[in-house]
Amino acid sequence: MSADEKIRIAVIIGSVRTDRFCPTPARWFAGLAGSRDDVEVDLIDLAELEIPTVLGGDDPEWRTPRPVEELGRRLEAADAFTVVTPVYNRSYPASLKNAVDWFYGEWVLKPVAFVSYGGITGGLQSIDHLRGVFTEFNAVPLRDSIMFPNFWKTFDEEGRVAGDPGADSRASNLVDQLHWWAVSLKEARAARKYPEAAGE
Repeated sequence: MSADEKIRIAVIIGSVRTDRFCPTPARWFAGLAGSRDDVEVDLIDLAELEIPTVLGGDDPEWRTPRPVEELGRRLEAADAFTVVTPVYNRSYPASLKNAVDWFYGEWVLKPVAFVSYGGITGGLQSIDHLRGVFTEFNAVPLRDSIMFPNFWKTFDEEGRVAGDPGADSRASNLVDQLHWWAVSLKEARAARKYPEAAGE
């Protein structure tokens, strides 16, 4: 496996609530993706980084907070992203939006996959909203995603997907798609400049 064929996927745990379930599906997906010889995984837990909610202003004394610098380095090093999110009140968590909004270039022209969980819809609303956000960066949200309706019936106490026999296969296919897009976009970024909109 050459270095050019191996990609790094940042798997982002999007919830920071104390009673969150988010690390369970995130670790499941990260474990499956990381078992491949063509993928490296960086599991990013936003709850461990304490990203400030107030973005920088015009103050000449202002410095980028250390957690933001750390997250920025990890996002920059990634070739692709998988965002793991619950659905809160028909959308995704504010902590996730805050983390996304601190950055721009780190997301640009990279593929983004989604894993969501919730009640009867499995978190579909959060994914729909996130797709619109990531297109603002000229990122490439994948069409396919993984959703876990009634997630409390799906995962066992060991964090395995016991109630959805097709989940591992869907996740493997999603990683295949991420890999294809990551390699293709990496080659394209290196070969030619993306045309910016007029006036930018």
